[in-house]
Amino acid sequence: MEKASGRQSIALSTVETGTVNPGLELMEKEVEPEGSKRTDAQGHSLGDGLGPSTYQRRSRWPFSKARSFCKTHASLFKKILLGLLCLAYAAYLLAACILNFQRALALFVITCLVIFVLVHSFLKKLLGKKLTRCLKPFENSRLRLWTKWVFAGVSLVGLILWLALDTAQRPEQLIPFAGICMFVLILFACSKHHSAVSWRTVFSGLGLQFVFGILVIRTDLGYTVFQWLGEQVQIFLNYTVAGSSFVFGDTLVKDVFAFQALPIIIFFGCVMSILYYLGLVQWVVQKVAWFLQITMGTTATETLAVAGNIFVGMTEAPLLIRPYLGDMTLSEIHAVMTGGFATISGTVLGAFIAFGVDASSLISASVMAAPCALALSKLAYPEVEESKFKSEEGVKLPRGKERNVLEAASNGAIDAIGLATNVAANLIAFLAVLAFINAALSWLGELVDIQGLTFQVICSYLLRPMVFMMGVEWTDCPMVAEMVGIKFFINEFVAYQQLSQYKNKRLSGVEEWIEGEKQWISVRAEIITTFSLCGFANLSSIGITLGGLTSIVPHRKSDLSKVVVRALFTGACVSLISACMAGILYVPRGAEADCVSFPNTSFTNRTYETYMCCRGLFQSTSLNGTNPPSFSGPWEDKEFSAMALTNCCGFYNNTVCA
Repeated sequence: MEKASGRQSIALSTVETGTVNPGLELMEKEVEPEGSKRTDAQGHSLGDGLGPSTYQRRSRWPFSKARSFCKTHASLFKKILLGLLCLAYAAYLLAACILNFQRALALFVITCLVIFVLVHSFLKKLLGKKLTRCLKPFENSRLRLWTKWVFAGVSLVGLILWLALDTAQRPEQLIPFAGICMFVLILFACSKHHSAVSWRTVFSGLGLQFVFGILVIRTDLGYTVFQWLGEQVQIFLNYTVAGSSFVFGDTLVKDVFAFQALPIIIFFGCVMSILYYLGLVQWVVQKVAWFLQITMGTTATETLAVAGNIFVGMTEAPLLIRPYLGDMTLSEIHAVMTGGFATISGTVLGAFIAFGVDASSLISASVMAAPCALALSKLAYPEVEESKFKSEEGVKLPRGKERNVLEAASNGAIDAIGLATNVAANLIAFLAVLAFINAALSWLGELVDIQGLTFQVICSYLLRPMVFMMGVEWTDCPMVAEMVGIKFFINEFVAYQQLSQYKNKRLSGVEEWIEGEKQWISVRAEIITTFSLCGFANLSSIGITLGGLTSIVPHRKSDLSKVVVRALFTGACVSLISACMAGILYVPRGAEADCVSFPNTSFTNRTYETYMCCRGLFQSTSLNGTNPPSFSGPWEDKEFSAMALTNCCGFYNNTVCA
């Protein structure tokens, strides 16, 4: 009671005098009546043992005030610090671009993408509701119907005019267009419900694929951007050598395929896991899914899964919509499976690039396959049930379960080990099985005097008409048909390995024909083949897909088994239609080698350009008995033509060299 009365008297005296002492306010709970204080040798109060002394409170008071000030203005300090960091980064970026813009191009592109994302988020918060109100008039059913019909009519007229003008110079491009029509008619004939086909979805998906193909393959800007992107991916994947060389040694990494390609899968898996933990993968997938959904009218769940297949594999993409798989319709499940069969994952993309396959074509094919997969899925298995996921509400992508970036990187690398092991096991097993099948077929063929019968030969005959409809020249059709057959019946890794061998032969300057056997395919055929092989649609993938989805929704095992074969066939058709798109849109790019001005030093080793120049020189050379050969065309009256002919004859055999 005495202590309490002492506190009250001090407080009253302060009120009565009308003065406020800041130090006294802090001390009012500390002042004790006389007789209860303890002091040290210098007379300072030590308190009553129940809390800090008045002296200790006075000594800590400036720090408390500073901490309170910082807490009060924390947001202001963060903004100032963020502004200073942004200014410093802007100065750094400006200096880097001024010194060497080509060197700083990657940093400039990344910065622009980040700025675009930030501006998009800001405008969405600021103007999102206003834009929604502006679009309300289009909710009128009649106006919306008229808009759709006008857009469809303009698109159809534009396609006809484009085909008429573009194919006037290259009529062979009409063949792959007929191939697209052929595959669409086949799928419609095999459709589960013919009358329920949503042609808006089908034509929207094919239209999106065609427009994206024009941007990537035909326009200079799109082609340059994807070429640059492919080069950056190649450079990025080359950093795998730093880790694999340390573990396996430089010799194995340079000479052995397993130590070149398989570590890339581990590295890429680690990077994808980090991006998934940071939420970047989910953000991109949601944006792509939103665009596809509003364009094609598909449901949120199936669209998210198919968009996810651009980045992850056919067993990982369904995990994005795991909570919703149990309530999805058969048509939606079919779409999810088709997306898995029609695309490749980001991890194996790195392995295919390591084979030597064109990186920009692989990236383009994987992205173009997403809208086509949705379109053909709704053609082969239309929706006849009522879906629960017609809007994006309630469909969210989960974040990674890792607690930090290091854990995400470690888990990604560990998970990728299984995939790398699976790839190695598949290559060993399927190549061995292929060798056995070829030996058995060869033995059976020899019994009836048929020489050289192999699995590839059978595929080359059976699939040659289909490959020709994709836009491949007839002379290249047997080799491309072999690879397409290997991809579907065996494995896409084996097919891409075969494609890389043909490409390496071409680039190394090997003659196109040796003893009547073609050694490599043209650049156009390489691009078309790259698109046709880009997907997991092979017989072995049926078990992988069923196993992955059954583990997620075991009670729907019978439903999954009903649609998996149809989804496999549809996914294969997606890759073939993508190849047809490439056949329509591909045109040779880059100036051909100036063979006439080729210096003599250019013939010191074999290259593709050397072979093409020598072949042209052979065709322009004529023999006149014992007289020196004469030259026509661009080599006529050139002093170095005879020396160039001598150099070419040192590398290649031709009648003019005899």
